[in-house]
Amino acid sequence: MTDYASTMNKKWKDGATVDILREMMHLTLSIICKSVLNYDVESETEEVDKALTISRNYSKRLQNPLGQVLNKIPVLPNVKGARQARKKLDKLVYSLIKERREGLESNIKNYDDLLTRLIQVQDSAQSGSTDKITGNSTTGMSTLRMSDTQVRDEVMTIFIAGHETTANALTWTFYLLSQNREIEQKMVEELESIFDREGTPSVDDIPKLKFTEKVLRESMRLYPPVWSLGRYVANDYTLDKYTVPAGSTIMMSQYLIHRDPRYYNEPDRFDPERWSPEAKFSLARFSYFPFGGGIRACIGESFAWMEGILLIATISRQWKMHLIPGHRVELDPGITLRAKYGMKMKLERRKV
Repeated sequence: MTDYASTMNKKWKDGATVDILREMMHLTLSIICKSVLNYDVESETEEVDKALTISRNYSKRLQNPLGQVLNKIPVLPNVKGARQARKKLDKLVYSLIKERREGLESNIKNYDDLLTRLIQVQDSAQSGSTDKITGNSTTGMSTLRMSDTQVRDEVMTIFIAGHETTANALTWTFYLLSQNREIEQKMVEELESIFDREGTPSVDDIPKLKFTEKVLRESMRLYPPVWSLGRYVANDYTLDKYTVPAGSTIMMSQYLIHRDPRYYNEPDRFDPERWSPEAKFSLARFSYFPFGGGIRACIGESFAWMEGILLIATISRQWKMHLIPGHRVELDPGITLRAKYGMKMKLERRKV
């Protein structure tokens, strides 16, 4: 994570104007590709990012009935473009699955990523061997078998969800810091107390970055990367005097709950200091849930916290950002909460 962030830092120029949303998308895409697939996507970042963006925008279109109908007409430009984007992503993942299978046969020690672990699970279920993690025999457990399509689905879920959400969280964080200089200065002072400008934070530094963690936590309160989620009702469910019938979908909005004055004083104000240990402990359950909650909470939450804190620290220790005057900052609430027009910032290198 910090290696990729440091590489980006070296490419940036003092006084340059960049779209922070675009930069963060490229950065987190590189990180998730390396983490999940053990694949350096640098030479294909633009192409892969374009395919992901097309897929993301098209999935938003499929959320309405008309979009579902139009999806059945393959000659339409948007439909054709979405299918081509999917083919590009499929080609990448399937080729890596094939390559990884062949590599695992010769030297499994070369790989330690999610793709490898999924393939190992698939192979152990097919061969009837003993699971290396649980110690349980998989003999006769054919229902555990994962096809290449299933492996692809698991990888793509983490691949897509694990880069765009973090990129959005970082974009909104840098925006909020640019609008709240006293808070930014306090965070930078914390960073300076831990490592110099050229220093790179490590996992061991995360417990020391208490205020940086508060900044990220508060940013995700105001601009949760996933702003709403739904839960399918399998059986009739009674809630107070209401009964939610089976087959319904219950929708919950993090964006609304996180700004509810019943739970937060001055809810629209960016205030990382509100996240004292006592305040966190006293909050009502599910009044803060950027990663969902319960048994179906986001599987990548710990990964996201680590990535977010380390990237904020690595970037902010070297760079100060200024929102370009007149730049329109508006919400684009699709599946994730993006900045509709990106986030144009002027870079200023911090003095030693």
